[in-house]
Amino acid sequence: MDITGRIIAVLPERSGVSQRNGSEWRVASYVLETQEQYPKKICFEVFGADRIQNFNIQAGEMMTVSFDVDAHEYNGRWFNTIRAFRVDRNMQAGAPAGMPNEAAPAAPFGAAPAAPAAPFGPAPAAPAPDVTPFGGEASDEDSQLPF
Repeated sequence: MDITGRIIAVLPERSGVSQRNGSEWRVASYVLETQEQYPKKICFEVFGADRIQNFNIQAGEMMTVSFDVDAHEYNGRWFNTIRAFRVDRNMQAGAPAGMPNEAAPAAPFGAAPAAPAAPFGPAPAAPAPDVTPFGGEASDEDSQLPF
């Protein structure tokens, strides 16, 4: 699965020693925010010291992240793991490919998003005439109704 967005947080690395074989491990977590009308945030992990170093992910970068989603059970509870296996920084200066408004330039990191275009045409120029449900014009008596 691939997601394109901007890295908004670089979380502290975690490390330890495997109980199975005694080897050391490292995992780094990052938060990516999509650049859609309603942005979504995805927290993903990069496992392994070599991948962490090769990916060299920094806050504010725009990228496409390829990842696997998996779930595991621990003490009767289930947890999701989103683990990245590839990072692609080959982005143009404009909006990412496949995103809405491809011709619009990307906003600088931390800038407020531009107001979206109206989803419908312009508002009507004049209000509709006051008519009854049966097609005639409403009288003053009709306007006195409480509902």
